[in-house]
Amino acid sequence: MTLTDPVLSIIIPTFNEAPNVLELVRQVSEAVDGLDAEIVFVDDSTDNTPEIITAVSVGASLPVRMIHRDDPVGGLSGAVQDGIRSSTATWCLVMDGDLQHPPSMVPVLLETAQASGADVVVASRYTRGGASSGLSNVVRQAVSSVSTTVTRAMFPVRLADCTDPMTGFFVVRRDAVDLSRLRPRGFKILLEILARHRLSVVEVPFVFGRRFAGRSKASLTQGVRFFAQLASLRFGRMSRFAVIGGIGAAVNIAIVAGLTRAGVGYMWAAIVAAELTIVMNFLLQERFVFRDLRHEGRGTWHRFAQSFGFNNVETAIRLPFLALLVSTGHLAAAPATAVTLLVAFVVRFTFHARVVYRPRASRRSRRAQADVLPALEERR
Repeated sequence: MTLTDPVLSIIIPTFNEAPNVLELVRQVSEAVDGLDAEIVFVDDSTDNTPEIITAVSVGASLPVRMIHRDDPVGGLSGAVQDGIRSSTATWCLVMDGDLQHPPSMVPVLLETAQASGADVVVASRYTRGGASSGLSNVVRQAVSSVSTTVTRAMFPVRLADCTDPMTGFFVVRRDAVDLSRLRPRGFKILLEILARHRLSVVEVPFVFGRRFAGRSKASLTQGVRFFAQLASLRFGRMSRFAVIGGIGAAVNIAIVAGLTRAGVGYMWAAIVAAELTIVMNFLLQERFVFRDLRHEGRGTWHRFAQSFGFNNVETAIRLPFLALLVSTGHLAAAPATAVTLLVAFVVRFTFHARVVYRPRASRRSRRAQADVLPALEERR
């Protein structure tokens, strides 16, 4: 780092955000007044956004530069990666170009990072004091919440201190990220960074606002890319969970077959088989799926009670739903069973990872959040 290098690079990936640029630069400049900062637009636009950025940069009160990508590899995540690569600052802050991430939070994130010594400070919608009210409708809020829950279930250790790995608003120590390890795609660059590195994380709450202008870029295609990203990042723990589930299903069938041949009624045989395989699956999960999380402060019997109770409740709900799909949904029994088992698999895995074996947040994360909340309240 030289004497001319900024302390903070504010990296803003843009795609057709022309109506937002002037107001965004104005609010960011006002928020970081007195800080040694720069704005870096990484632009993939097909409209006049690059011309607007160039014009606004002339009169800006802090340095504004632009990287325009004619070949936008990796989508938004690739843009952020290119922005970090271009920076010589100590800290890189990532935010959206539509003002849903309030510029007033920029100094809060930087101050928290410098004070806490963490590698990453995340602006979270889902920690105490945060909110996702700026999402356009209830469906988008529900999709965001469910996606976040499933993602944290898939990475219980790396995301133990991060309640909002899907956010695009965070600051990271530039030297803490090995850019060559990233495989960017779609929107979720923070997830990519946290899943591929062992980084210390601290959170501050923020309220996700509404777009200043323009339209959201979220789409079904982005959703597909997100699930592809999850699959590429982690199938280890979930795949072991799936294998054990498959073994349990085979054992369940074998027990039912054996008991019915011995003269036991089908329903009693099914109940006995279900209970035995629930116990067997728990023991196998303890040994092969969640072994590294058994030290998180919950006793074996407590974990067993949670697992046993949830699986029985899930089964009691799933079977009537299966009957409903067959009787009123006009689905054949086999595909209806497949649908319910697939949903049950995701629900069971998420419950076990997020409840039964939930990792505890680090003391530093809890302490930093406790310190920052009063300051945020004063700013409001």
